[in-house]
Amino acid sequence: MKQPVLERKISADDAVLWQDGELYLLDQRLLPHEACFVHCSRGVDAAKAIADMVVRGAPAIGVTAAYAVVLSARSAWRRAQGGWKTAIQDELEQLAGARPTAVNLGWALRRMQGLIAGMDQGNPEPLLLREAKRIHAEDIQANHVLGDLGASLIEAKTSVITHCNAGALATGGYGTALGVIRSAWAAGKIERVFADETRPWLQGSRLTAWELQRDGIPVSLLADGAAAARLAAGGIDWVIVGSDRIAANGDVANKIGTYGLALVARAHGVKVMVAAPSSTIDMACPSGGDIPIETRDGAELLGCAGKPVAATGVEAWNPVFDVTPASLLDAIVTEKGIILSPDAKKLARHMA
Repeated sequence: MKQPVLERKISADDAVLWQDGELYLLDQRLLPHEACFVHCSRGVDAAKAIADMVVRGAPAIGVTAAYAVVLSARSAWRRAQGGWKTAIQDELEQLAGARPTAVNLGWALRRMQGLIAGMDQGNPEPLLLREAKRIHAEDIQANHVLGDLGASLIEAKTSVITHCNAGALATGGYGTALGVIRSAWAAGKIERVFADETRPWLQGSRLTAWELQRDGIPVSLLADGAAAARLAAGGIDWVIVGSDRIAANGDVANKIGTYGLALVARAHGVKVMVAAPSSTIDMACPSGGDIPIETRDGAELLGCAGKPVAATGVEAWNPVFDVTPASLLDAIVTEKGIILSPDAKKLARHMA
């Protein structure tokens, strides 16, 4: 993978770009101090970019996977012509294993594979590219809709807390939790956003604060451990977060620390809203206990910016996500509508 300079003004809505027949991913490991793109010319490049956190956030991973299938099909066609359906399988398997918790990855691959199954042995790129662009556009549209729906739940002007980054950078564009915040800000309902820093990748400080500042929305950064004290101080009516996978009973997997934040919110009478596209709801997953939780290298916790911060020989436990039970949620919002006090029956009706 190489990192060409694209002649364009960088926007948070540019996490995933298809330009001039190529895939470019805004390298989120380098934000906010450096904005450059990773160029993916093959599907395996995109799989590595997903695994390496160049692109992150379930919807953005799904969009990236769709474009990655186009790249894989292009390569398979060049190598095998009429045998491309067989030649593509290894790269599809690598893509599927890149991040296990983000359900949108598998969702997008199944959608693209469903199209592949019905295709002939001719050049697959045009039809697959059209479908990938459709997935991308649908995600952006869904985020605008769910943003407005979520904003409608905020009754009076208030401050809110968000955790990790569920903004434009984590999606095809506009954002989920930050989509709600963007819509609520436009409606005059937001005083200030408090953004949890979210170690070890610091998505809250590097990404969420960067997005909100560029949108002119007042933002204050919180150390993850400061959220309880900030809620106790008052003036916050909502915790608004995204999700990487929602189980059929309404349990939610999101960035590690979301569960603790929801517990503290309940203790202080603060409502919790999960904003995510319906593609994040996994009706084949009965409960949060069935969601595969990715655990990454402990070295990510033992150092910061490439420098060690822990004593030599110390071990670390580094799950990327935790599961927040549906009982702690006041609302799940998707582009299909609002689910208040979510449970299995309500999610089944929502997805019917």
